[in-house]
Amino acid sequence: MKPAPFDYVRPGSVEEACRILAEAGGGATVIAGGQTLMPLLNLRMSQPFVLVDIGGIGELQGISAVSGGVRIGPMTRQADALEDALLAARLPALVRALGHVGHYQTRNRGTLGGSIALGEPAAEMPATAVAMGATMEIASVRGTRQVAAADFYIGPYMTVLEPDELLIGVTYPDLPEGHLVLFRELAQRAGDFALVGMVGTAVLEGGVVARAGLAWFGMGPTPIRMSQAEAALSGRAPTDIDADALAVLAVADTAPFDDHHASAEYRRTVGRRIFARTLREAFDLREAA
Repeated sequence: MKPAPFDYVRPGSVEEACRILAEAGGGATVIAGGQTLMPLLNLRMSQPFVLVDIGGIGELQGISAVSGGVRIGPMTRQADALEDALLAARLPALVRALGHVGHYQTRNRGTLGGSIALGEPAAEMPATAVAMGATMEIASVRGTRQVAAADFYIGPYMTVLEPDELLIGVTYPDLPEGHLVLFRELAQRAGDFALVGMVGTAVLEGGVVARAGLAWFGMGPTPIRMSQAEAALSGRAPTDIDADALAVLAVADTAPFDDHHASAEYRRTVGRRIFARTLREAFDLREAA
């Protein structure tokens, strides 16, 4: 099939893009890398009146250190982010998760912002933003606002972005050097969306877990923060961690579903197992006899 007819515009600035979105009255769709949108257009599952290509807006690209964190422009290509020295040093959890996004070919076109704004429940980047406490910077003709990643997702492929708004930046807060990275996913094939996945970080100070940020993907309608497991880990020495008990708490926060790939019960079972295994590896724990 071919896409339904639409007008194509390529603004040169954020201000111009926001103006076009506002004037479209909800009939516009933004295209970044297009790895998901183009198939939807061809299948006519998405039929915008106006396609707004933000690929020519230079200020939406790039990675930079900012006060208290690292800011990534939404048009930054996934392949470029994987090779970035600043991200490797400051956000190793993001780089680890990013290596599982799609395939080599799609990462050359796919963007960080496109993946985050799409809100695919089984994707790595939305969950990583939630786990790491990222902040979304959003612009419109009305001005700019900031939204915590934990509040950004409200349903499958649904975010708080209004039709006239544009994601213009994502800022990830700094973590101490040497923090632990926790990541694991199970997919039918490399590059597929995960059946079950987890991502997060943990900071050790004074021999105990000072704080942890953990999130599931593929375990509900949105990325899901593991609030109970985070609270249970806080203040605990590694030798006092019961990985299996924490896995039960972590899965208790989820809302998995049945589909043609796996059942909800399968996802819960696998979730408990990969959480416990990942925790043991991160903290160098022995499995209970």
